[in-house]
Amino acid sequence: MTWTTQLASKAPGNLASYRSGSGPNLVLLHGVGLRSEAWAPMIAFLKDHFTIHVFDMPGHGQSPLGKTATFKNYVDRLDDAVSQIDEGVTIAGHSMGAMLALELAKRRPEAVRGMAALNAIFRRSPDAKAAVQTRAASLTKDTIAHPDVTLERWFGNAPVGRNELARDACFDWLTSVDPLGYKRAYTAFAQNDGPSDIQLKSMHIPSLFITGAGDPNSTPAMAHAMAARAPKGTAKIFDDAAHMLPMTHPQITAELLIKTFLGGP
Repeated sequence: MTWTTQLASKAPGNLASYRSGSGPNLVLLHGVGLRSEAWAPMIAFLKDHFTIHVFDMPGHGQSPLGKTATFKNYVDRLDDAVSQIDEGVTIAGHSMGAMLALELAKRRPEAVRGMAALNAIFRRSPDAKAAVQTRAASLTKDTIAHPDVTLERWFGNAPVGRNELARDACFDWLTSVDPLGYKRAYTAFAQNDGPSDIQLKSMHIPSLFITGAGDPNSTPAMAHAMAARAPKGTAKIFDDAAHMLPMTHPQITAELLIKTFLGGP
């Protein structure tokens, strides 16, 4: 498995862009502090089924931050890039990327044919909302805090095998990300509480809501609640997973996307 930086091209919205595979278009959107390489394990299983488009979020990987500061700014820049993809797209996002995927599906109902939200949030509890907003307020534009607490929440205390490699990669990305880019993205994430009921009820496309039973913030209850509101929504909970499904459970997650959006076995 490669976790190293890939060769990027430049997409509209001034985003670093990566493309591979063949078949219907699938857009993959990563979360705060990560980069496109976080999708590498899943791409290995998806590339024979989809033409895959991956973008570094503004202020992450090889995408410059620019003036991006609000959640709408992030959506606008990704919308510029996605709008240039020929024909329809399926969009899968992880964590903040799931928020962005949901918003892009709302903006472009004529183009988005399916949506998958991995480890998404929906109506945080008052305590969870206070915690995430307090953390956002504590971030600075100059330094990145040691990521051990974040990694423990994402992976648990005793990663083994592939999880250990994934955790090491996330450590490298979290300690090398632009501090201002991280602060702005995390603040936008903290200020967003997930899609509205109206938005979910208007999504007449196949919609997956996936999370891990061990994810303390993107909980199974949230996934089930969103799926219940979406006309073609399905919730899937992985009992032995936490927050980093694209990296810790790539094959089973990829197979679920293939089955849902392409009718595979």
